[in-house]
Amino acid sequence: MTHKARYQVTHETHYQYDFPVTLSQQLLHLQARAMPYQSTIAQYVDIEPLPNESFASLDSFANPCLQLEFNQPHDALKVIANMTIDVYERQISPFEQSMAWDSLVDLCRYQGVRQLDDNLMAALPFCFQSPYIPLKHQFADYAASCFLPNKPVMQAAQALMAKIFNEFSFDPEATHIGTPLLEVLEHKRGVCQDYAHFMLACLRSLGLPARYVSGYLLTHPPKGQPRLIGADASHAWVAVYCPYLGWVDFDPTNNLIPSIEHITLAWGRDFSDVSPLRGVIFGGGEHELEVSVTVMPL
Repeated sequence: MTHKARYQVTHETHYQYDFPVTLSQQLLHLQARAMPYQSTIAQYVDIEPLPNESFASLDSFANPCLQLEFNQPHDALKVIANMTIDVYERQISPFEQSMAWDSLVDLCRYQGVRQLDDNLMAALPFCFQSPYIPLKHQFADYAASCFLPNKPVMQAAQALMAKIFNEFSFDPEATHIGTPLLEVLEHKRGVCQDYAHFMLACLRSLGLPARYVSGYLLTHPPKGQPRLIGADASHAWVAVYCPYLGWVDFDPTNNLIPSIEHITLAWGRDFSDVSPLRGVIFGGGEHELEVSVTVMPL
């Protein structure tokens, strides 16, 4: 029997500006993707002040997004996304049945007029570097012990996930969004975003297609303590592509294969493609940002 979990997720973002913002355009990735293992029961976004223009669309990775435009002065922006989601246990083929990783690398290399199937063609853009993920031999060297010749790619990716989990330390104070990945490798400290970006850098530096996944993770309070409202956070992990098996998710921060406790929002090349809220403003001066996330099992 397939296991299922239902969640109520609330993601609050509050900007407070020193001076009025006279013009603002924002892009929101705060709506869950429809997936074979995930379905949205209800979702809505409350925005204060109300935008002058609002457009729902899909981005270039087919993630649902919301474009907002404000053209009246405002000194604060508050966005509250609420969603009720069912997540089902994923059916994943045995990893030893996946293609040898070096054969997959050969398949992803340019070979003139060779015909590629549509799924592999769609995966190829995730082989290259992106704004937060450079391709460096240092990342390939780090992963080399996990990627022995002819090893099934999913087994190798799982070994890399475990290596990162065992050798890195979770440290919210160690990095920021602009911290270079070579520095992350040197200190082996960071948050889920760093773990995901680093694992992607290793995989892509080897020539493998891998993408960044954003979403939420059900956390468990200490025994005997209540679940705290607003104490959760956005989460990030990676997905690796292999012909016949498709995309398989890996969570290096927790050394596990995502299942019914992971809620998928969006995916892209790295964080820059799927930031929950980003945009441009005119005016405002300095600002304060508060973000709170609550993942509540129903």
